[in-house]
Amino acid sequence: MRDFDYIRPATIPDAIAAAAEPGSAYLAGGTNLLDLMKGGITSPERIVDISRLPELNRIERLDDGGLRIGALVRNADLAYDPAFAKSYPAVAEALLSGASAQLRNAATVGGNLLQRTRCSYFYDTASACNRREPGAGCDALDGENRLHAVLGWSDACIATHPSDFCVPLVALDAVVEIEGKKGRRHVTLEEFHRLPGETPQRENALEPGDLIVAVRLPAEAASFSANARYLKVRERTSYAFAVVSAAAALVVDGGKIRAARLALGGVAAKPWRARTAEAV
Repeated sequence: MRDFDYIRPATIPDAIAAAAEPGSAYLAGGTNLLDLMKGGITSPERIVDISRLPELNRIERLDDGGLRIGALVRNADLAYDPAFAKSYPAVAEALLSGASAQLRNAATVGGNLLQRTRCSYFYDTASACNRREPGAGCDALDGENRLHAVLGWSDACIATHPSDFCVPLVALDAVVEIEGKKGRRHVTLEEFHRLPGETPQRENALEPGDLIVAVRLPAEAASFSANARYLKVRERTSYAFAVVSAAAALVVDGGKIRAARLALGGVAAKPWRARTAEAV
């Protein structure tokens, strides 16, 4: 591991200014970044520690009936919040299936969205990986790829996005709140993650210095609470990433399905919204 600068900004604007410098990386819970650094997959020149910014760790009910979840809210705190689990049961289920208890106590909402792929070739620095080193090739294409993408892949990359949390969020039309050098903007979670195409190293919609400050759930999301589940198939029932997963949410009125939401995990480089199946 090479030497790096460590910065702990006091405000969001200070954090963005520091992280906009080339070679910078944000640190929150560190459950993914530190592994990547120790494995030599990434070597930032500057660590910007945002873990103590107080305005990012709140769960807020909005006037329009929606919910705003700060980027530094811990996965465990969100999953075990009684009101949240009652209103968004599939999201709580996904959080509780996503990692060990120790990791859930440390991992953050914003960091969950930004997880890097768990592709074994990405983690093996002796293997060719376009996501880690653009132009190197993709050894997973002709390698052990049972856990790789079946939708939205390209010849440049067949890796999948590992998050459980993001799958029901995509189904419920969650929005990512981003603060950057040009101010604050909102991006739907469905559009936040990118498919690999010819540039698999571009994994999401963030620009240099951009900071996820919150995730928003619209008021309509709570209307699915009576009929919403998250199902995860994995190779062992303890901590493991999904072979495939699905979030399903229905509004049932008078014995008829009035609205349906379906999203898949473990099948693509982003959570996959199954809109055709919803329409059926």
